[in-house]
Amino acid sequence: MGSLVRRSLGAVAVLLPLTSAGLSGQAEEVEPRGFVNISFITATPQGDFANNVGQGFGVQVGARFQPDRQGLVSLRADFGFMSYGRERLTFCSTLSCRLAFDMTTTNNIFFAGVGPEVRLATGALQPYLSAGLGVGYFWTQTDLGGSDSFGDFARTENFNDAVLQWRAGGGLRARVKRGRRPIYLDLGAEYHGNGIAEYLREGDILDNPDGSITIFPTKSEANLVTFRVGVSIGVGKERKHRR
Repeated sequence: MGSLVRRSLGAVAVLLPLTSAGLSGQAEEVEPRGFVNISFITATPQGDFANNVGQGFGVQVGARFQPDRQGLVSLRADFGFMSYGRERLTFCSTLSCRLAFDMTTTNNIFFAGVGPEVRLATGALQPYLSAGLGVGYFWTQTDLGGSDSFGDFARTENFNDAVLQWRAGGGLRARVKRGRRPIYLDLGAEYHGNGIAEYLREGDILDNPDGSITIFPTKSEANLVTFRVGVSIGVGKERKHRR
């Protein structure tokens, strides 16, 4: 009996390091250091801006790099585009109404910035907070194209203004594919602090009888909140972290 116990204890002593090594291997998950983010966004104006313009829609693209082993802190860069107003006029050519043109004027915002992201948890569900500093660019442009064509053959920028912008927000990523190239569904919201900006609204460009135009810009706070839904895709060199 004593011999059997000694042999059993010896077997446990041999197998224990192997088992621990196996569990240690399972406790590490391979993930890339970088991610690319692509999202559709809606913009809700705030304060005075909400009294002057309506809802905006656009896209946001970005990337983030995770330098630490756990991937809890990242450096991210984002840029995006949204349109908050649109006017369309159809008119005949000087030859005949057989040839018609569409003149479309859009009011837009471009933004870009960099800043930190802090991930609050790892695993399949990852809540996070983010902040950024960059630029907000407000501009209005007019495009001319044929009524039945898909492309425009003339474009003019009617007005623009650039401001220093800060952003702060957060979101939740839910993993839909794991492995070395994981994919996450990304839901989030951000506040865009644009401060005072000059911009155009629908109807702020007046066409004069002599062919000239008169522009009536609005100056006010231009802060807004964006809501996004998109994906985050792993790219770059892999790293390991404990689950």
